[in-house]
Amino acid sequence: MTITKQLHTPPRTIMTPGPVEADPRVLRALGTPILGQFDPAFTHIMNETMEMLRELFQTKNKWAFPVDGTSRAGIEAVLASVVEPGDKVFVPIFGRFGYLLTEIAERYGADVHNIECEWGEVFDPETVIHEIKKVNPKIVAMVHGETSTGRMQRLKEIGAACRNQDVLFIVDAVATIGGTDVKVDEWNIDALIAGTQKCLSVPSGMAPITYNDRIEKIIMERKKVEKGIATKADAQTVRLRPNIISNYFDLSQLQDYWSERRLNHHTEATSMLYALREGLRVILEEGLEERFARHRLHEKALVAGIKAMGLSLFGDEHSKVPTVTCVLIPPGIDGETVRSTLLEQFGIEIASSFGPMHGKIWRIGTMGYSCRKDNVLFTLAGLEAVLIRNGASVNAGAALQAALEVYEEEVALSSL
Repeated sequence: MTITKQLHTPPRTIMTPGPVEADPRVLRALGTPILGQFDPAFTHIMNETMEMLRELFQTKNKWAFPVDGTSRAGIEAVLASVVEPGDKVFVPIFGRFGYLLTEIAERYGADVHNIECEWGEVFDPETVIHEIKKVNPKIVAMVHGETSTGRMQRLKEIGAACRNQDVLFIVDAVATIGGTDVKVDEWNIDALIAGTQKCLSVPSGMAPITYNDRIEKIIMERKKVEKGIATKADAQTVRLRPNIISNYFDLSQLQDYWSERRLNHHTEATSMLYALREGLRVILEEGLEERFARHRLHEKALVAGIKAMGLSLFGDEHSKVPTVTCVLIPPGIDGETVRSTLLEQFGIEIASSFGPMHGKIWRIGTMGYSCRKDNVLFTLAGLEAVLIRNGASVNAGAALQAALEVYEEEVALSSL
């Protein structure tokens, strides 16, 4: 029998759009002793987490809790619980993850209508609103921050239009929550999905969600409790809508688990909940506005350095998401060679992209704990060195000076 060595992961500077470096406080929380899922000490932790999620989401919704699984699990849980066969669902697409929303909705029997814009751009809200009026869907599902293109869609006007027309507005905010402003109640978002592995600085494995009573009404009309744990009252409940097809992603059952009823659905991912709780504590201690300002500062320094180096950004800068910067790969340069050399020689990881942008851009994330001055400066220095090594024409030394100028200006402004 081969005895494997003790686990040892190499040190990395992770500057991708996710996962990002976990906050050290979060990593310590992962080592906290296990509690039983119905231990009052543990259910208290569940309640604390829900309350902090409401603050993060800027909502008064009753329901704000994590779905165990990656961000995709949260998206599927919301869509599986709300979409019924034949429902009209409208998904405007401006990158990879609009296609994901479409695919999941279609798998649950939705009649999906799409409009698309060129990758690197976003929609004028009026274009989306016009199509809502034309299609008259039950649901509009939309991405807020599209990591495949580094763009961010304006949502406030679209949310208002959805509410005025009694259309449900479901938003994927996986790449933006905790890194830039997302106002669930003010923007009339009916359900929102986040992820732990990006701006929350928690390992991948949970998908925090929130939804309001408009969503809950549909869920409760589809509710079915498993026969093995159902009470007589549960068994006698008359459903007004078809069952939720998925068992694992059934929000009506997850509600019972996260409510005072504590009706078992699955065994909660105990250590991940500890990690999420601590990640939320870190965010709220920093303060939402202060955290958003930090993300903007390091984005500004990174962009200044990229441009000073002589590289070009991809996409419409007016719709850029502050947590992801997309850089055009210079002509004649193999983007994957640059990425692999950065990783091998510097321990820095940046990302490529998907679909039509694969091989054309690099994506550099400035998210959560990875969004730091030392990471930005190190990434700029490493990228410049690797590009020179690969024969690219860059303005040697200019990137770090431009980024340092941004940081020095910030210090000067803060001292006024």
